[in-house]
Amino acid sequence: MHPPILQTFSHSLLPLLDIAGTVVFAVSGALEAARRRQTILTFLFFAAITGVGGGTVRDLLIGAPVFWMHVSAPIAACLLSALVVWFTPGRLWSERAVDWFDGIGIAAYGVFGSAKALAYGIPILPAAIMGIVSACMGGIFRDMLARAPSIIIRPELYVTAVALSSSLYVTLTALGCPLFPAAAFAFVAGFLVRAGAIRKGWGLPTYRK
Repeated sequence: MHPPILQTFSHSLLPLLDIAGTVVFAVSGALEAARRRQTILTFLFFAAITGVGGGTVRDLLIGAPVFWMHVSAPIAACLLSALVVWFTPGRLWSERAVDWFDGIGIAAYGVFGSAKALAYGIPILPAAIMGIVSACMGGIFRDMLARAPSIIIRPELYVTAVALSSSLYVTLTALGCPLFPAAAFAFVAGFLVRAGAIRKGWGLPTYRK
């Protein structure tokens, strides 16, 4: 580990992206439970597994303490998010609310996951991949539990948006850009790409023989 880097990391604004990503992922999980008219326990479970799933896999891979096992705030935020969705009238959520909340989450976690990997001494390329893992695994777990087609195999841009956020962040910081501007720019870029995919159906070409 690199204590000076970790100290800078822990006192930066990047942890705000962590809690923000956790909350919006948790909301997307709860909304999936709502879409399927599940019980309150399912709401709580979907919110928790979606909110902390990707970060858990990331921490295990980079050798960090699993974040929600040592601080109560992340899992508490997931459970609170589930309760908010449970008590909010369904008519207030749009049909694509899951996609929008998920889009915010992947942009935030693409940046935060890469930043945390870098803070633990992971090289640039694997660190960027850790951003993708952080951002995608929670949604994959959610879709598997809901028996829904995985969001990562839909034709519209998804992993591409995450990859843009994570690769921009690691590239900008490697070039000496301060952490906050690098994180903000990478987050906005990734979210705009995902927003374009949601609204306009942007996608990559599919395989053709």
